[in-house]
Amino acid sequence: MNRTDRLYALVEELRAVAPRPRSARWLADRFEVSARTVERDISALQQSGTPIYAESGRTGGYCLDRAHTLPPVNLTPEEAVAMALALRGLAGTPFRHPAASALRKLVAAMRPADVAAARALAGRIHLGGDPPPTALPRLAGGTLPVGCVLRIGYADRHGAVTARDIEPLGYVGVRDRWYLVAWCRLRQSVRVFRPDRITTVTPTRETVRPRALSETDLDIPHRLRPLSLI
Repeated sequence: MNRTDRLYALVEELRAVAPRPRSARWLADRFEVSARTVERDISALQQSGTPIYAESGRTGGYCLDRAHTLPPVNLTPEEAVAMALALRGLAGTPFRHPAASALRKLVAAMRPADVAAARALAGRIHLGGDPPPTALPRLAGGTLPVGCVLRIGYADRHGAVTARDIEPLGYVGVRDRWYLVAWCRLRQSVRVFRPDRITTVTPTRETVRPRALSETDLDIPHRLRPLSLI
């Protein structure tokens, strides 16, 4: 990273966590430079008019003026995950780093409980490459109603439809298609469903303790990775 890019990244990092401080040592580790280099960069930014000030004390560091931070953003966990998916589409473009910076700022402005919920939801979305262009399916009860029991009609490759009670666990996006991962009570195991073969969806009143989802549950011959909010 050249110095111009690092100066910009320093401002965005401080903006994302404001009004909390970041120490010179923390910033040095983050940008893989010396603490002295960070101090010189901060001094240059201050001289150029950037409203950065030093906060003393054991937990002190450098802070950006509150007036230059985002106001409270009431993003829901589902909205945050949707934005993370949308910004993934900028991978490989000159806007990849600004997109990542924008997402960090939005997440930093959310309530801690919503951030935790968003990270939990993102951890249930696994991608094999860039997100598929087709729409992420929306089921009755929310984008991914984990902990709910749904009754679906599901057609096999020959068109025969069976009724199944499922517990949604996550989504997998591979190439040009999304898949729903769920615990199937008919088969008593984790199954991967094609949303285009789900003929009907009926929410039941039954709720269950959410099951964990691991990569070993995903019987898909592709290298997958969970969606990240950073």
